[in-house]
Amino acid sequence: MKLKTSLLVLKTDNTVTENASRLRGYIGNKFKEYSVLHHHIKEVGYLYTYPRVQYRVIGGTASILGIEEGAEVLKKISDDLGELLLNNSRYRIKQKVFYEQEVEVRPSGKRQYRFVMPWLALNPDNYMAYQNMNDWKEKKEFLNSILVGNILSMCKGIGIVVDRRLYAHSYLDAVKVEYKGVPHLGFTGEFRVNFMIPDFFGLGKGVSQGFGVVKNAPSDR
Repeated sequence: MKLKTSLLVLKTDNTVTENASRLRGYIGNKFKEYSVLHHHIKEVGYLYTYPRVQYRVIGGTASILGIEEGAEVLKKISDDLGELLLNNSRYRIKQKVFYEQEVEVRPSGKRQYRFVMPWLALNPDNYMAYQNMNDWKEKKEFLNSILVGNILSMCKGIGIVVDRRLYAHSYLDAVKVEYKGVPHLGFTGEFRVNFMIPDFFGLGKGVSQGFGVVKNAPSDR
């Protein structure tokens, strides 16, 4: 299946030090009329689905990924962005770079990826299960199964039916991160899976706020 995507890179006069959650809050409040930007709908509350708009701050540069209807909305709002007000900081946008493309999301041969931003794999229930595992191989297989589940959840959220079994193999390191003001265990590193994931799509928890960002990586294993 092919999806229309856009990536809006915001080059500012100073390095952005706030996280993607602040960026999401600012954009969502500035353009409240577009629910795809913030996933809050007055009649039903918060909309839980794979985010069509995903915010990132990577290396001090803010960017926003739009998928399908999210890509269209990004195109509409980009001209109205002249600055970012994040927490108590004001950043003047000096340059906006807008990339549009169609990407494929489908099963494939084995492909290798790396997490550009930490992957939040664990919820409260499976965190305890993970912590109670003593064998590193068992932990690795557990994370691999969660990774496959995250890919399938992404596909379900964007209307893609996966008609074959997926296999993941990972090389990950645990890191401590903060999500919604709460300490979490995240993972960085690389993985291989028989599925085509477009660059900068997110997996796992906190996708809209910059976690789990994936990028193709050259295979050297």
